[in-house]
Amino acid sequence: RAGGAAMEPERECRVLSIQSHVVRGYVGNKAATFPLQVLGFEVDTVNSVQFSNHTGYAHWKGQVLNSDELHELYEGLKLNKVNQYDYVLTGYTRDTSFLAMVVDIVQELKQQNSNLVYVCDPVMGDKWNGEGSMYVPEDLLPVYRDKVVPVADIITPNQFEAELLTGRKIHTEKEALEVMDMLHAMGPETVVITSSDLQAPLGNDYLIALGSHRKTKADGTKMTQRIRVESPKVDAVFVGTGDLFAAMLLAWTHKHPNNLKVACEKTVSAMQHVLQRTIRTAKAQAGEGNKPNSAQLELRMVQSRKDIENPEIIVKATVL
Repeated sequence: RAGGAAMEPERECRVLSIQSHVVRGYVGNKAATFPLQVLGFEVDTVNSVQFSNHTGYAHWKGQVLNSDELHELYEGLKLNKVNQYDYVLTGYTRDTSFLAMVVDIVQELKQQNSNLVYVCDPVMGDKWNGEGSMYVPEDLLPVYRDKVVPVADIITPNQFEAELLTGRKIHTEKEALEVMDMLHAMGPETVVITSSDLQAPLGNDYLIALGSHRKTKADGTKMTQRIRVESPKVDAVFVGTGDLFAAMLLAWTHKHPNNLKVACEKTVSAMQHVLQRTIRTAKAQAGEGNKPNSAQLELRMVQSRKDIENPEIIVKATVL
């Protein structure tokens, strides 16, 4: 056609995101949708809950979607033959039957499109002062381990979640790489341990994330690219950062499919821009000497749209 291929827009890329919704603030779908749209993706959202705000506030109200209701929404898409996706993205879930339904939907969508990529943040818990604890019911662990992770292509556990999924504790970077290999063996070809309590070469003010991408070459040999990312610690408790991270990682791995280093640099750099803007504004609102509250610490998403779209690389990754 006249005008040449250079003018051809990127093929439409559609994401089904099954996550929480909040009226006010940025967690779940509210944290994932805007960045994906800014980066050029069509995002179809299923709101697994609809709450007034995230549960870190003093009060919250709202409704929870059950697995039958999730199935009903999916059936509606199917009846109209619009159940075609390039990506599925999921995060925090509290209910085993809901999670099992997500797996069924992902498997069916993969039959529709064998190239579908499922990005899963297996949200189960975290470490505080070195002690890990689960903040979802314990019966979710076997569902994630035995059903979800095997159908996932990209997973973004924190260190504690990676330990839960493999049954192995991580004390050193070498052990972390072994755990990532175990996670690859369970299914996903991309694993990013989003945060850890490993000692950063740059010092105690830095947080270590590790990434591993395993691909099978044409001749059947496996190649693994492994990276370490050290990012400056930001002294505040944010909510929604994991959801934002997984969404941006989805976008940047799509744009750099065989370069986990660049994808992680862009993701983590954009995160830093958002978090630094958020803490700056929160401190200004709270006033000198006061701790910012939950409302003041909501991610400055809209204000960061340029950083999300085209992040200046302020965090570099090391190839291991």
